[in-house]
Amino acid sequence: MATDFRDGKTFPRRGREPGTIHDYIYPCPMDKGMFTRWGISVGDFEDALRTCSDDAALLRWAQQRIDAAKRDAANHWLLTEKKSSLDRQDSEEGF
Repeated sequence: MATDFRDGKTFPRRGREPGTIHDYIYPCPMDKGMFTRWGISVGDFEDALRTCSDDAALLRWAQQRIDAAKRDAANHWLLTEKKSSLDRQDSEEGF
């Protein structure tokens, strides 16, 4: 069962922290931006979620498909160009 976040005090992990999608809206614009920079589609990722047995297997899947340059470009985009979105999320969640 999904966590109930309506109390305004309980939040999923911060956007800057690596981890599972679990209670976030998916695929959000940031997800799609990362996938574009990685060179994969939402469908590719969803197929991987269905076939990978755990996080380690999903990481191996990604490492086989996403080279270091694409990974670094996506991280740069997220942490610099989307910084204001991450900052707003942190503020809304009391960080």
